[in-house]
Amino acid sequence: ALTTETERKIRMVQLRTVSKREKILFPVVLLLLVALLLPDAAPLLGMFCFGNLMRESGVVERLSDTVQNGLINIVTIFLGLSVGAKLVADKFLQPQTLGILLLGVVAFGIGTAAGVLMAKLLNLCSKNKINPLIGSAGVSAVPMAARVSNKVGLESDAQNFLLMHAMGPNVAGVIGSAIAAGVMLKYVLAM
Repeated sequence: ALTTETERKIRMVQLRTVSKREKILFPVVLLLLVALLLPDAAPLLGMFCFGNLMRESGVVERLSDTVQNGLINIVTIFLGLSVGAKLVADKFLQPQTLGILLLGVVAFGIGTAAGVLMAKLLNLCSKNKINPLIGSAGVSAVPMAARVSNKVGLESDAQNFLLMHAMGPNVAGVIGSAIAAGVMLKYVLAM
């Protein structure tokens, strides 16, 4: 409803090739900036940066492969079990919980709409047009938000592949969410 058929057909320019040096420097510089400016978010983003550095450096290939495949599945299972074990029905099924879930859905919708509208705003002053669908990928639902943007783009134009363009805002949403979580933790723990 926020985009027109013409806007959904916008083809974006090919992305440039990112050098190995840039791929290695990105997690290092990101972690240094976060550790200096927002130390409370450093542990959360540190794990993100560490995993990225392991994959991109190519030095610890076996560890990187284990972390990307087996370990992530094991950690997901244990996280689900530990959270599920704490969810006692009389504590979880409260009106407050439904309010939190509703607030999350509203925030997700506002974030998606704001991303689309921001991309449309950037098109007013940009030489290279941006497909507004990639703005909707700015929420931190990796990689589903980027896939949905790509799918909607392909429905309008079967040759318009937006997936790699949408992954940029998608990962930026993850980084922004982690920083916001660190800031919120700082204020909650200070109370």
